[in-house]
Amino acid sequence: MVIKNVSLEIVCGITSKLPETRHPEVAFAGKSNVGKSSLINALMNRKSLARTSAQPGKTQTINYYNINDEIYFVDLPGYGYANASESVKAQWGKMIEDYLHKSKQLQAVFLLIDIRHAPSDNDRIMYEWVKKMGYRPILIATKLDKINRSQIQKQLKLIRTTLKTDADTIIIPFSAQTKQGREEIYELIDGFLTGETPRENL
Repeated sequence: MVIKNVSLEIVCGITSKLPETRHPEVAFAGKSNVGKSSLINALMNRKSLARTSAQPGKTQTINYYNINDEIYFVDLPGYGYANASESVKAQWGKMIEDYLHKSKQLQAVFLLIDIRHAPSDNDRIMYEWVKKMGYRPILIATKLDKINRSQIQKQLKLIRTTLKTDADTIIIPFSAQTKQGREEIYELIDGFLTGETPRENL
C-alpha cells in the first residue's frame, strides 16, 4: 500500500448518525492508551493526524480517515478508561456496537492489545463481541519495542491463551517506533482492496 492522500473526512459523536460510505472500511479498536492513534498515524505516514495524548480516553468519537480515496481507516473510541464515568463508558460502548452492527462497508476489525501485558477483561469482552458481530478480529500486539526480543513469543502466547483465540487468528507484533509490522498490516489491507482477502476468510 502506497499512501498518497489522507484526510479526516467524517467525525461521528454520540448523537451522530453513522454515514453510509462509498469505500471499504477497516476499523481499529483497543483500550485507552494501547497506542491506537500511534498505529493509525504510522499506517497513514503522518505524525499527528490521529490525535495522540498522554491522557487516555482522548478518542471519544468515531473518526473516518479517507485513504487515497479508496478505503477508510475507522478509529473507534478507546475503551476501558478508568476515569470515565459509567454513563460515558456505556455511551462509547453503544457507539462501537452500533458501528459494528450497522456498517455495510466494514471489511475487518483490527483489535489492539498491549504486548507487555495479558489482555484485560475489557480486551476479552471486545474480542468476543467482535466475533459475535460476525468478524474475526485481527490482533495487533502493540508496543513491541518496549519488550526484549526474547520475550516476544512468550507474550504472544499469553495473548492467545488469555483470549482463547482460534488457531488461525492472525496476530501481528507492531512497533510505532520502528514501524515493524506495518508491511504485514498493509498486505492485509491491500487484500481487502483487491478482493484477495475476503472477510469470511479471516
